[in-house]
Amino acid sequence: MIAVEGLSIRQGGFALDGVSFAVPAGAYAVLMGRTGGGKTTVLEAVAGLRRPTAGRVVLAGLDVTGFPPAARNVGYVPQDAVLFKTMTVRENIAFALVVRGAPRAEVDARVSELADRLGVVGLLSRRAVGLSGGEAQRVALGRALAFRPPVLLLDEPLNALDEDTRDRLVELLRGLRRDGGLTVLHVTHNRAEADLLGDCRLRFEGGRITPAGDRA
Repeated sequence: MIAVEGLSIRQGGFALDGVSFAVPAGAYAVLMGRTGGGKTTVLEAVAGLRRPTAGRVVLAGLDVTGFPPAARNVGYVPQDAVLFKTMTVRENIAFALVVRGAPRAEVDARVSELADRLGVVGLLSRRAVGLSGGEAQRVALGRALAFRPPVLLLDEPLNALDEDTRDRLVELLRGLRRDGGLTVLHVTHNRAEADLLGDCRLRFEGGRITPAGDRA
């Protein structure tokens, strides 16, 4: 479960005040709203990358407002993937497991599993530079999922992709939804994207987040 309660953030001339919403455990929630409205800021607050001036963030029943990002146990895919370009694709996917001290055999098995599912087996030995947009997004998704987080945060993961690549990533994300056991918060400005993926849809408008109609 993700719960944001009375969240306020101020940075320069930008401000959000009293934002509240909840995502049930196991739901695939899509947060929609206009570009520049603050959706990414909310996502970064949940991830621990933005410090609120008021309010709190609760994940799986635990108040994590004061926790650093690494202690929140969430997978996060930022806009434009932002891979570690000095590392190979294999090292990018393995990163969260390695820093957590997972055994080598476990790391290798998980990387192989994700690479196969994401269709990046042929990229594992490459440096994470010069990848296409779709390849980079799949690697970033693998990196976020590697340590089996209970919460996954996605910031415009389908933005600026060609139609075929977008369709393949939609199917990958639908697979995550079907698998269950993972609570997802996916930010987008695209209503069609929300209709394709979200079973819990939220709209960010006028500084408030309200339900936009759920589906079974």
